[in-house]
Amino acid sequence: MADTIIKLSEVEHVKTASNYLRGTLADSLVNRITGALNPDDTHLIKFHGSYQQTDRDLDSERKRQKLEPLYSLMIRVRVPGGIATPDQWQRMDELSTKFANNTLKITTRQTFQLHGVLKRNLQKTILGFNQVFMDSIAGCGDVNRNVMCNPNPHQSEVHAQVYEVSRQISAHLTPRTSAYWELWLDGEQQHISAPNEGEEDAEPIYGKTYLPRKFKIALAIPPHNDTDIFANDLGLIAIEEKGQLLGFNVAVGGGMGMTFGMLDTYPRLADIIGFVPADKVVDLCEKVVTIQRDWGNRENRKYSRLKYTLDRVGLDVFRQELNHRLGYELELGRAYKFESTGDAFGWTTGPDGAHHLTLLVEGGRVADRPGNTLKTALREIAAFHTGDFRLTGNQNVIIANVAPEHRLTIQALLTEHGVEVAGNDLSGLRRGALACVALNTCSLAFAEAERYLPQLLTRLEESMKAYNLTQDDILLRMTGCPNGCARPYLAEIGLVGRSVGRYNLYLGAAFNGERLNKLYKEMLDEDGIVRELTPIFADYAENREPLERFGDFTVRRGYVHASTHGLNFHE
Repeated sequence: MADTIIKLSEVEHVKTASNYLRGTLADSLVNRITGALNPDDTHLIKFHGSYQQTDRDLDSERKRQKLEPLYSLMIRVRVPGGIATPDQWQRMDELSTKFANNTLKITTRQTFQLHGVLKRNLQKTILGFNQVFMDSIAGCGDVNRNVMCNPNPHQSEVHAQVYEVSRQISAHLTPRTSAYWELWLDGEQQHISAPNEGEEDAEPIYGKTYLPRKFKIALAIPPHNDTDIFANDLGLIAIEEKGQLLGFNVAVGGGMGMTFGMLDTYPRLADIIGFVPADKVVDLCEKVVTIQRDWGNRENRKYSRLKYTLDRVGLDVFRQELNHRLGYELELGRAYKFESTGDAFGWTTGPDGAHHLTLLVEGGRVADRPGNTLKTALREIAAFHTGDFRLTGNQNVIIANVAPEHRLTIQALLTEHGVEVAGNDLSGLRRGALACVALNTCSLAFAEAERYLPQLLTRLEESMKAYNLTQDDILLRMTGCPNGCARPYLAEIGLVGRSVGRYNLYLGAAFNGERLNKLYKEMLDEDGIVRELTPIFADYAENREPLERFGDFTVRRGYVHASTHGLNFHE
């Protein structure tokens, strides 16, 4: 495969000529004539954790005034396992106010995003969070992204062990280029070490051109699949016995993105190929990454994720190559059971007696709104909190390891700021809803998601209330395009934007994240979505079986057929 002659994509040529991700970024940053980067640098900046964007709400008016688009940068900070200290939370809050749009976005990969950072403030912002031992290298780009991990310390005695594995994987797969240190850290001593004098750059894992596309890893602890293991290129399912971590079931080949009109692109769930002991899992991750490095499609980026590599060469061939590179054969997968993908809101107590509070963050947007000043509340809590903050894969925040003497203070402070603590006043549909950023900043979005979803939820809640379904947990996820950042194809109700105000409706995913949904109706506006779902809610209320989940019900009643593999997703 390595000897096959292929026509490389444009991005491959940019990476090859970039001198380990430097390109002309230094020149782009000091060019005051435009708010944009040089065209090739828009690809390279992703490896440093940033995307160039425009405010699409203003594009038409600025064009009328003969102004260039209002360019800005989104910055994605790596937070392995989703754990941030109070100092880190305070710094991110400060940077969001000083240099961004005064909000923090909690992503579906347990990271912070800052939006609206102008080019002239980019270096100061990145330096700012590096000073509190956070970084953005590999936040985006053709490398391993932020490593996800079950963030809920109350759910398992092995949580700390699994989190440590996620941290080790993240560190091992971090790019080694010194370009990040040169461009952003300004020679200050940070947690990313400066290169030794005279030492040349090298990437022992990635090579000079890195991976063909992005690579995602997640870890979960059954019965909670709150990181959507099967949506990742590499999913690791923790197997524990008597409070000790034995190792992980290994699942490969997941990925959510597809392209409308191209039936040979599709979402895919990862396949379990075996079990690896805990002390060998970091090396296994490296070997899976290097196979994708060597075998992945570098000609057409639409087919370059690991899922397409697997379906092209076959799972057996991939497993054989992995065993060869490991030097041993993976053991058979161990028994496990997933029950849910959501978060448990309100106060919980862990096996060690520590207290934790999970708060819903609608759309993952930490902001101050009339009657709900969540951003201010969390900033005030961070000033005295002695535990940590956990970002969840469902875009929520856990105030974790709360000192007993702080519990009542935190409770009172949140109430004062209008923040719902227990989640009981929220519908089951709203508690589990996810949305990507979409318009107005994402260049790929066809439709709204984060800004619009609360309005749609209010209308759907009216329908559900009529059938006494308000407190039923039903997974709904919305994205502004088919790339699937909010994992809509794993939602019992998935809404994917086709054009402004129009969405494709998908039904039938499994509540525990183990089955994709399937297209039910196309190009629906808001009234159409409500009109299509209302009679299904009525049918569900009247005819569901005991404990039957909504996604399973829509398959059993024939609204959609079950998707058993990505290859039959479009059938």
